[in-house]
Amino acid sequence: MQNLDVQIAPVQQQDYSQWLPYWLAYQDFYKVCLSNTVTKTAWQRFFDEAEPVYCAIAKQGEKVLGFVHYVIHRSTWAEQSFCYLEDLYVSPEARGQHIGKRLIEYVKQQANSLDCARLYWHTQETNHTAQKLYDWVAEKPGVIEYRMSLK
Repeated sequence: MQNLDVQIAPVQQQDYSQWLPYWLAYQDFYKVCLSNTVTKTAWQRFFDEAEPVYCAIAKQGEKVLGFVHYVIHRSTWAEQSFCYLEDLYVSPEARGQHIGKRLIEYVKQQANSLDCARLYWHTQETNHTAQKLYDWVAEKPGVIEYRMSLK
């Protein structure tokens, strides 16, 4: 598989049938099962200009190879907004081709174009494969995340 002919671009409505299996595989990896309603809501947000939630895909020809979801939000730590890279997934057969890196670079370009002060993301402690990529392209700030259920 040649990385050179892989294009990174905003997701289009017609990409849903290829995006969905990757979205479900991503959930399986993190051992979560989001409802159909949550999935459909996320998908709709990607196309709603009033929503600061975005999706870009890596495509080779007509085949989707992966996706990245990101959110632009305000912060108390800067005058500008922050960019949170929420989800990143590359199909197993396309891994090792720097597609994840290119998806991150795409989000970085978008964050820069929107004058964001920071681009950041999280991953599981056990996701060593992704951490190899993340350690290559970014720095670990030493933050520990805590969660509290709201329902």
